[in-house]
Amino acid sequence: MPSQPLRVAVVCSSNQNRSMEAHNILSKRGFDVRSFGTGSYVKLPGPSPDKPNVYDFKTTYEQMYNDLVRKDKELYTQNGILHMLDRNKRIKVKPERFQLCKDKFDLVITCEERVYDQVLEDLNSREQETLQPVHVINVDIQDNHEEATLGAFLICELCQCIQHTDDMENEIDELLQEFEDKSNRPFLHTVCFY
Repeated sequence: MPSQPLRVAVVCSSNQNRSMEAHNILSKRGFDVRSFGTGSYVKLPGPSPDKPNVYDFKTTYEQMYNDLVRKDKELYTQNGILHMLDRNKRIKVKPERFQLCKDKFDLVITCEERVYDQVLEDLNSREQETLQPVHVINVDIQDNHEEATLGAFLICELCQCIQHTDDMENEIDELLQEFEDKSNRPFLHTVCFY
């Protein structure tokens, strides 16, 4: 087992719900974790599906929270968005874009296939320097509060199992197959190099 915790990145589209819930759980379990989004903008549900609240990645969770309280406190309390933003601001100041981060990770876990493709595109466009491997794994998680919580525990369990392998490079495929069977969800996996 490695002496240091795995360096893990969890990535969804807006760095709001799924990646932040997993970030929260993983950090409580002692992992070296960061979370990101891959979208051009941060989008939160609005008063109707065709009217989302759109923010720049530079906008803090606190600013989003205050903006939504001003717009319709009752609506955003009822749909859980204010609660989610409250959790987020306790973890970090603002959402971060994966494409702007140059840190290296052992494991990058994405929460939907489109985000997985964006992460792979970004990693493959970077110049390889150290040839350090990074395992990119996708676990499809619906973007709602309940699924984000269930997905976060699944991601945490997966990270704990990978952390305890003797040889991650040779054991990861078998491990992912076990998780697919157990969770009844398909997992995608690619190895990229820094």
